[in-house]
Amino acid sequence: MDIEVELSRIIINETSDQQIIVLKERHGNRSFPIVIGIVEIFAIDRRLKGIKPPRPMTHDLLGGVIESLGAEVEKIVINDLRNHTFYAKIYIKLNGRTVEIDSRPSDAIALGTGSNAPIYVAEHVLEETCE
Repeated sequence: MDIEVELSRIIINETSDQQIIVLKERHGNRSFPIVIGIVEIFAIDRRLKGIKPPRPMTHDLLGGVIESLGAEVEKIVINDLRNHTFYAKIYIKLNGRTVEIDSRPSDAIALGTGSNAPIYVAEHVLEETCE
């Protein structure tokens, strides 16, 4: 079962390559951090603030391609945690069918943030991270 979460905090440390986002259970109290790269944290932050760069950055480009094809990001699911690494899937709706794409959570969240797609976490991942 997948649990809906929301981005509750973004912690930017410009002196480090490791940045942190915190996901919190939408209808509960559990939360957990994910360490991501500086490029992804700035993409998420920029998209949350509605800042459009003069030229499309990678996540903007991917979002534009999806939109141009008449598709939409349906949801993001953080579906696994193996060896301290999170895994995610991007679900894209296209012509009445759903396409599932493997992704790093940071890229999936950056893409989903621009389209207001909901974020989910598999129950077993939430249980492992919140022990």
